[in-house]
Amino acid sequence: MFQHILFQNSEGVLRIHLNRMQVHHALHPALISEITEAISTAETDASVRAVVITGEGNKAFCSGADLKATLDSGKSAGELLRTYYNPMILAIRNLPKPVICRLNGLAAGAGASLALACDLIIASDTSYLSQIFVQIGLMPDAGATFFLPRLVGMAKAFELASTGRRVYAEEAFQIGLINKVVPEAHLDQAINEALSYYRSAPTKAIGIMKLTLNRSYQSNLAEMLELEAENQQMLSESPDASEGIRSFLQKKAPEYQGR
Repeated sequence: MFQHILFQNSEGVLRIHLNRMQVHHALHPALISEITEAISTAETDASVRAVVITGEGNKAFCSGADLKATLDSGKSAGELLRTYYNPMILAIRNLPKPVICRLNGLAAGAGASLALACDLIIASDTSYLSQIFVQIGLMPDAGATFFLPRLVGMAKAFELASTGRRVYAEEAFQIGLINKVVPEAHLDQAINEALSYYRSAPTKAIGIMKLTLNRSYQSNLAEMLELEAENQQMLSESPDASEGIRSFLQKKAPEYQGR
């Protein structure tokens, strides 16, 4: 089904492993299309409660755009972004389910953008991110100019974008760029702990929460209050809300079905 990713859907988790190890999982149109298609699968499959994106092996998450493939594509930079990169980023942000980045090595350029588009980033202590675009006379893309200021503030975002320097995991955690950093040997354990929670969490509520938070920077207070009211009404009528309230009153652990 896929040539450039490893795809596993089991036990409520869809795992997407970028699999172009010879080029540190550099992005080209076919790989990007497969990532986007896999995310679409997660949206339509009710059994999927969470998604993990990572790079196969332990050296790289994603090294950014494959420049040779970019030049060979015959498309302009703007065409490539509009046709491939932008739909991938939007698919991740609009998926009403948690997407976890397993940051297992370098994440550079659009590879860093891909990581930042995820809802959580759990990183090994040997990993780093770099807005490397400036080193070839370009600007950050694939959503980086959206995510960076929101995560680290405008001044730090400008610094990271204009220098392209490496931000290793510990610093990335300290400045709010990632959620958690663990020793490389404990990365899978940390990912599995997060998945243990999200596999049994109220997925519908988390999905609506994610989509509502997406709107927060483009809306005023009155608009967000109304959106909260609309979405809370919808969620209050869901099976998971009924289960949660019943379990709370009965003082027992809820068994959410993600509906």
